Amino acid sequence: MGDPKFSRKTYDTPSHPWQGERIKAEVEIVRAFGLKNKTEVWKAQTVLRNLRKQSRDLQARLRTGDAQAKIEADALIAKCGRLGYLTSDATLNDILTLKEEDVLSRRLQTIVYEKGLANTIKQARQMVTHGHIYMNGHRVTVPGYIVTRLEESSIEYNPASPFTDDMHPMRISAEQAAANAAMKAKAEAEAAAAEAAAAKADAEEAGITAEDGEN
Repeated sequence: MGDPKFSRKTYDTPSHPWQGERIKAEVEIVRAFGLKNKTEVWKAQTVLRNLRKQSRDLQARLRTGDAQAKIEADALIAKCGRLGYLTSDATLNDILTLKEEDVLSRRLQTIVYEKGLANTIKQARQMVTHGHIYMNGHRVTVPGYIVTRLEESSIEYNPASPFTDDMHPMRISAEQAAANAAMKAKAEAEAAAAEAAAAKADAEEAGITAEDGEN
């Protein structure tokens, strides 16, 4: 059980400390989401690892006709949908395709920025830690808090915060909020196009054509 004063780590660290490709990818994620350090990336990876393990185990049990596995699979999919990782019509296979970005995008810090309450992703973290953000009528000061879909609409400025003043010099303008949204949409479109191009290249290398898919 261990000493209650010293809780165990809730994440796994990389198996090898010096891997150039991995280090570069982690630095990019830290910058994109305004994270404090790579520990938050490793926590997201651990969450994904656990979800994928559950998905694979449940799929194996479903093949044997386990009735309890069907109940647990529905509960796992519902949990992922409630946390915003997946849509309501997702399947166990969709869990296997999740990425670190899908988990990190549900952090309170990220959603505060996307809702236009902060100018930058780093300012969003500062606003959360300094108590300027309310959620469900309560102050939340944890930037890494995973926001559910039901809680997302309740995120707002703390009524006692100076940011409630529209004339506050650090308040984001409507034009800037629109620009941020357009930038995000463009980045998502480019990422989707890159994934589609990579998948097409892999299919061509394997000798798979569109006619094969139709047949």
